[in-house]
Amino acid sequence: MDETSMVFRPTSGRWLAGVVAALATYGLVSLVASGGVTDVVRYGPGVALVGALVWAAYWQPSVEVSAAGVTLHNVLRSVELPWPSIQRVDTRYALTLVTAYGTYAAWAAPAPGRRRTKDVVEPELRGLPESTYGAAGSVRPGDLPGTPSGDAAAIVRHRWEALRDAGHLDRPRLERSRPVMRWHRTTVTVLAVLAAATVVGLVATHQP
Repeated sequence: MDETSMVFRPTSGRWLAGVVAALATYGLVSLVASGGVTDVVRYGPGVALVGALVWAAYWQPSVEVSAAGVTLHNVLRSVELPWPSIQRVDTRYALTLVTAYGTYAAWAAPAPGRRRTKDVVEPELRGLPESTYGAAGSVRPGDLPGTPSGDAAAIVRHRWEALRDAGHLDRPRLERSRPVMRWHRTTVTVLAVLAAATVVGLVATHQP
């Protein structure tokens, strides 16, 4: 990453991943202490699979904003979206980038529920990026400050608007016909192996 890069990860997701990781570790230690190797082989992969799934879904995902564009690191793959390709930022269900390549959502930045919307006060809605506001200065729930989608969208919009106002996006040219996508091979492999081991363990458990 360059010096101007920013990486957004929601704090709540990382807390959840940390708690589940601690519980999974405790479960594995308990299996070793109480049942020995046999129980670890049978039930350990299932415990580890739960921990790996939560890590992949709530710790790993992020939104990276750099001079080159926005990279959405989701659960199983990442997609790189250069600034000239981005046409609009939406937050209806999650931070979603509407681009010349298509529409891509960020797993790391979901929109809030209705309860969070009721807690917002007027001063919180001032000073947001220009493209945040709708008719009569309205702000969508997904753009509210303090929410994953709202905070991530503000970071993206600030950089996008600066480039737009400087004229760098007046005549967008795309170097590729499709965005660069990278599968998280290690994540996919670990989840697949643990899932297979869990099935084998469950089958072995139910055999006489």
